[in-house]
Amino acid sequence: MAPIEILDDLFFIERGFLSGNHFVYRSQDPILIDTAHITDFDTTKQAINGLGVELTSVRLIVNTHTHCDHIGGNKFIQDASGCDIALHKIGKHFIDTHDDWSTWWRYFGQQAAFFTCTTTLEDGEIISIGPHKFQVIYTPGHASDGIVLYNQKEKILISSDALWPKDMGAVVTRIEGSRALFDMAASLDKLAALDVKIAYPGHGSPFTDITEAIARARQKIDTFMGNKEKLGRDLIKKIIVYTLLEHKAISEKTFFIHLMTSHWFKENIDFHFGKSRYETIYNEILSDLYQRGIIQRQNGKFVTTVKP
Repeated sequence: MAPIEILDDLFFIERGFLSGNHFVYRSQDPILIDTAHITDFDTTKQAINGLGVELTSVRLIVNTHTHCDHIGGNKFIQDASGCDIALHKIGKHFIDTHDDWSTWWRYFGQQAAFFTCTTTLEDGEIISIGPHKFQVIYTPGHASDGIVLYNQKEKILISSDALWPKDMGAVVTRIEGSRALFDMAASLDKLAALDVKIAYPGHGSPFTDITEAIARARQKIDTFMGNKEKLGRDLIKKIIVYTLLEHKAISEKTFFIHLMTSHWFKENIDFHFGKSRYETIYNEILSDLYQRGIIQRQNGKFVTTVKP
């Protein structure tokens, strides 16, 4: 999809579910919002260059949170340009202390690289993306350091992974804490209080049915609060698909072993379902994803049909 100019010289670039969507403010001092996944950096670079912006001229990167699919280009771009990078203060702490657990990277076996965070963002402050003013709104739940950006004048919300049009980002209580669902519900309350004409999510296309999206997310949260197994299945399905996106394809014979050697898989099954149900839950979830066409078998390997 071609970049969409959402405000003068501020472009939205839609990606898939391996790389988060991102934004480019085109000027003599370019500004980026999120930088996708490290393994897709060539595509990210092409998209930025296609708007007439050179990486060496980037002045600032603003990240909505420090998950691997939103910060993947940071180090490459900072090394090329010497740019500043702005994060919520919790995200800055993660990066400053090289915490690859709280950022999910090591926990899920994801690829990412540390960089230097130079600027702290506070809840409620106004930042300038060129001439465009955005309010920083702290939205924990999916990510402890998550923020959204709101342009009150044009009623535009850069909702990142705090609000998607049809679904919601994974909730990882083993990292974000047992209050993560409550934090997410409170974040939705913040978003519901805004006057939003259009939202640009971290994954998926722009959407205007803000009230409906919030209602769907609230319903899911209520369901998950009342059923720990449903929360576990949602998380495990999402991370299995993400693992396939990151690795492109994994052998049917070794995929279960691959998951069993990770930090996250056994722990989340133990927590959400009870001890030692690893292979049973794996088979149930793989069968469901296969029947729904979300994963396929190709030459003895599992692949996903989800757009990378």
